[in-house]
Amino acid sequence: MSEPFSPESLSAPNSGRMPGDPEGRPASRRGTGGQEIDLQLRPELGECAALEIGCVSSPARARGQDHINEDYVGVMLGDLAARAARGSVIALADGVSGSKAGRVAAELSVRTFIDAYYALPDTLQPGVAAARALEAIHGWLHQIGRVDPALTQMAASFAALIVRRATAYLVAAGDVRLYLLRDGQLTQLGDDDVVPVAFGSYVAHAVGMLPTLVTRIETLELREGDRLLMCSDGLYRRVPMRELQTVLAARSGALDTARRLGALAVTRGSQDDVTSAVLDVGSLPLLDVGYLERVVGALPIPAVPDAGDVVDGYLLKSVLSDGFYSRIFAGYDLADPNTPLALKFPKPRVEQDENVRQSIVRERWLAGKIGDEGVLAPMPVDADRQTRLYVVMPLGAGVTLEKLLAAPQPVALPRAFKIARQLGHSIDALNRRDIFHRDIKPENVLIMPGDSTRLLDLGFAYMPGMQVPGPHTAPGSPAYMAPELMKGAQGDARSEVFAYGVTLYRLFSGGKLPYGFNGRVPLYQYRPDAPLWLDLVLEKALQPDPARRYQDVLEVCADLERFSTGRDAMTPMRRKPLLESDPVLFWQVVVVLLLALLLWSLMRR
Repeated sequence: MSEPFSPESLSAPNSGRMPGDPEGRPASRRGTGGQEIDLQLRPELGECAALEIGCVSSPARARGQDHINEDYVGVMLGDLAARAARGSVIALADGVSGSKAGRVAAELSVRTFIDAYYALPDTLQPGVAAARALEAIHGWLHQIGRVDPALTQMAASFAALIVRRATAYLVAAGDVRLYLLRDGQLTQLGDDDVVPVAFGSYVAHAVGMLPTLVTRIETLELREGDRLLMCSDGLYRRVPMRELQTVLAARSGALDTARRLGALAVTRGSQDDVTSAVLDVGSLPLLDVGYLERVVGALPIPAVPDAGDVVDGYLLKSVLSDGFYSRIFAGYDLADPNTPLALKFPKPRVEQDENVRQSIVRERWLAGKIGDEGVLAPMPVDADRQTRLYVVMPLGAGVTLEKLLAAPQPVALPRAFKIARQLGHSIDALNRRDIFHRDIKPENVLIMPGDSTRLLDLGFAYMPGMQVPGPHTAPGSPAYMAPELMKGAQGDARSEVFAYGVTLYRLFSGGKLPYGFNGRVPLYQYRPDAPLWLDLVLEKALQPDPARRYQDVLEVCADLERFSTGRDAMTPMRRKPLLESDPVLFWQVVVVLLLALLLWSLMRR
């Protein structure tokens, strides 16, 4: 994890690159203990909102040149994985103590909060993770303040703004404020945690102040064009809300706005440290996982329907696939009977309920990134229409590979090679986007007219940085899982190769699995007319050690293409032994030979 932004993180006062900023955007600082941060975040894969952030922190000029700024602000954008799982963070702290302890408390609370927040499990919701991180830091600072004489009663007002996708989370303790400018109107989010007295007020709760911490958490659904301001009391105690609104509504850049607010506070007579962080929200991600989680979480999982049933206006004609976790039907919308659909219904299993819901959220989230290239991607369903949990996908006239393998005769070699190549390209279309299916098997492969293929069921799919929690158990079907997945690996292009290899073996062998009691079974035992090179390709794809496998599915496709069009493309592996081709004749020959040997031995006596 890279360091949060701070004045100390600059290698020199005029440095043009800040550690922690993956894109190296320029930042500057001015004055002793002052900070300036100027950042823009443009999402790579629609994993977050577009953001512009400007922060300015200035020490109180009235307190002299030696005064140490007791405010501290830090920003962590995060890499792709961190943004998707945890979001981006702006944290601001205002040291309560008038001594050195105030600055120490402010800086420690910001830096350690950012580190602790990103270190917590991705399965925790941002608000929960932020509260846990702040509670742990509070206990640590409180203990330091009790045992270190130089840092007695160290404490800091604190607030952190976390932006994950289209949702903002505020966690705060003390009197650091957050404002929202929306549609020209400025509102304060939450209340100050202070106690009024005759001559003003004092902070009631702050990080490190008391044995226990009272934390307030706010959640805000963002809109494009929102502007948020986080600031210390050095600003808002001198600049009234109407003037804050005027400056924020002027819509100059985030950093320029933060500078103007700081200058305005000084003009109005502020004798305290002044810190302001302005965040502008640009384009929002198309699909909000938080919304999906709320919708999916509210839908029941009753008994799976049968062919012929009508669910929410969808007629279920026939069963396409019936697996352990779900059943997929071919059907159509009664309002549009000419458009074939596939409908997937999860099976009710109490112990798997959360896994099932997360898999559907994951499937719908990924569908927004990949379209329908090689995959039957879920379609949106009106929330007012859907009364139970299921997924709707477009469907052409096709059958699953599992049904094709159930035919009495194995798939002819030329057709099998075509299906193998088509399936490889469907898998590669996902892998190129850093999405790994993790449940490739004949049951999840749809053979379309012309033998093109579509992959079904992205419920176990994985994408590095995906914010939707993965299943709590090993993903996929055991017979198709690479050994490293069994050991807890997330999966990559090489584990996709293994599942692809098992599927190809079944395609060419007439439905048989490649492993018996004594290890891998050579393909010729099931398919003597298959060429020798094919068994060698499958052997490499099924290597237990991922380093010895093909490194991606496209390499397998390249060998299939190269060898299947060569001079010896369809040369059988070898002539079938007499024992296998005609066992009766084999034993007759053995008996004759033994009899001849016996007679010869008697004649020599």
